[in-house]
Amino acid sequence: MLKANATESHSTSAVANGKSLANGKPVANGKNAQPEANTMPPQKSVVIAYILWLFGGIFGLHHLYLHRDRHAFIWWCTLGGYFGVGWLAEIVLIPEYVRDANEDPTFIKSFVAKLQANQRPPYSAKRFVGEVMIGYLFGQVLLMAIPETIFAGIDWGFLHWFIPVFVSLGVWTVGNIGRERGVWWQCLIGAVAVYPARYLIYDETYSLLLTALVSALVFDTYSKQWLRTPPKRHGAGARSVKLTAALLLYFSLWGCFLYFNGTITDDDGGEVPIHEALQNFLTSAWWTDFTQALSDTYQYAQHHGWYETWKEIFESMDVDGERNSYKVLGVSATASQAEITSAYRRLSKEFHPDKVKDEKLKAAANQRFIEIQQAYNVLSKIKSSRRRKNKKSVEDEPIVL
Repeated sequence: MLKANATESHSTSAVANGKSLANGKPVANGKNAQPEANTMPPQKSVVIAYILWLFGGIFGLHHLYLHRDRHAFIWWCTLGGYFGVGWLAEIVLIPEYVRDANEDPTFIKSFVAKLQANQRPPYSAKRFVGEVMIGYLFGQVLLMAIPETIFAGIDWGFLHWFIPVFVSLGVWTVGNIGRERGVWWQCLIGAVAVYPARYLIYDETYSLLLTALVSALVFDTYSKQWLRTPPKRHGAGARSVKLTAALLLYFSLWGCFLYFNGTITDDDGGEVPIHEALQNFLTSAWWTDFTQALSDTYQYAQHHGWYETWKEIFESMDVDGERNSYKVLGVSATASQAEITSAYRRLSKEFHPDKVKDEKLKAAANQRFIEIQQAYNVLSKIKSSRRRKNKKSVEDEPIVL
């Protein structure tokens, strides 16, 4: 009770008088040599919070803005609280979140009243359901990530005993959002104690749900407490490292699921495991040719420089169609305009659609005839442009006496 009153007194006096508290003592004129843990936090804007909610809410951008990193992590894992359901429900909760982040006197007064009325946080159906759902999700993701068959000569089934760990982590993460806190080990004990029921309940869905349910019950009954002091505000660097590590772990499990247990359908309708398909792809001619081309390009750049290498790559792209046109007409790159015209006339007569009587072959002949015409037009245009440039260059060349 004394802590609650101290919290209310600090927040209201800090807002009213513009003074900070250092070690519980007021500092004159609002000056403080070193920032203390109980100084007023930077004030957040409701407008900015709503903008972030609108344009990045499913990824928890508004929660990151308000220093609710656990909440943001859950939104990342579930795309806004199970595909936007939780995101939409927050439209009326954001002002309260902002008041909490700002340690607004109105929020503090309401929070102190809760502390006075309840020694421990009362039961919340919304939070409890969230604990069960996220605990179930984390356990399900690990379950899917475990290889179903022997891989690299190892049976990875023993990893099933880590499922209670991930279930309890999900429960604990949701339980520690906002102004409520609890320890992890108690919900872990609950999850580990009930998990062997999977040998009695053969359906993994029900055994996993039971594990999450018991873990959440243990957390709510024995672990959760009020967070009586304002949450610690870490720097952007530390927050980024923690959030990135958590996201990498979560999404790596999805990657393991796709790699070890995912399948793709081949041309014959059969299912091929993705890890086998990936291995086959890495040994395919296309991939080996591609990697060899990259190696050759690098070696060429080492000897000729990257500028010449880029010029060679750009030319090989054949953006103006010159190389392909030479190939279509069957002439060399040094062919004159007369040779190009001669090849064009010969091929035009040979592949003219009127000479093909078979209707099945007429479409292919017509396409070939169009390609020949286009190739001739491309080369004629390029040759003409080069002649004009060369003529202009000679005319512009100064006369030396």
